[in-house]
Amino acid sequence: MDPTIGLHAPNGHSAAGRDGAARVAALAERLGYDSLWAADHVVLPSPRTESSPLDPDAPLLDPLVALAFAAAHTTRIRLATGVVILPQRDPLILAKQLASVDVLSGGRLIFGLGIGYLEPELRALGVPPTGRGQRAEEYLAAMRALWESPEPAFHGRFVDFAKVDAHPRPLQRPVPVVVGGNSAAAHRRAARLADGWYGWMLGLRATAAQLDSLRAAEQETGRRLHVSVTPARRLDPETVRAYAELGVDRLVVTPPPGLPLPDLERFVEENAPERLGARVAD
Repeated sequence: MDPTIGLHAPNGHSAAGRDGAARVAALAERLGYDSLWAADHVVLPSPRTESSPLDPDAPLLDPLVALAFAAAHTTRIRLATGVVILPQRDPLILAKQLASVDVLSGGRLIFGLGIGYLEPELRALGVPPTGRGQRAEEYLAAMRALWESPEPAFHGRFVDFAKVDAHPRPLQRPVPVVVGGNSAAAHRRAARLADGWYGWMLGLRATAAQLDSLRAAEQETGRRLHVSVTPARRLDPETVRAYAELGVDRLVVTPPPGLPLPDLERFVEENAPERLGARVAD
């Protein structure tokens, strides 16, 4: 089956404002994109470090706020965190925020999560870089307890609660979860805990190698995941077909940073599913 097309970072740069965010979200939906993937960085190193993806003064809206805003300007397109750096978020507050987005959007949320890599950001938020994978897995389990259990409770190393509740619950039961990360550990985490996997900035050969590792992890769990990839190259119909032949279900295009709003809209139009021979979302 032809892949669908998603759009990454509808909350950054020229889309990090009221007019830009509304126009980009509505345009992507009108053109048949299946999803918007809001990026997440609470703080950025200043001055910029080699590992940082953005300059410290790059505008980037909070992903949950941005997705709630996008929900009010769209009716169909899926709304994804792409990805929330889970270890640096309070899991109960995040569970409330995500449930709220799912309710206000009519059940369109995709919860994309990662464990993070930007050490200055993690440390500024009080999160030790070591052990963040274990922390993320525990946070996810605690969030699911709050979303799904009739009497929520969780007792772990990093989270401990009982005799509390939070409503409204998400409309989706369960909330679809996607694990991001280009590592064998991320593949194993996705195969054990998630519905999908998201690979970032991958060419065709790198995608093939990543999917070999992911399929091995899937064999250990007996599960098959939905695969999303942000390509590291310009897309055309032939390239979209090549990714599809590897087993990619969704291509999440990301614009070059810093585009003025007219150029960003042109990028969204140029990568529209119909132009790329991809599947147009209903």
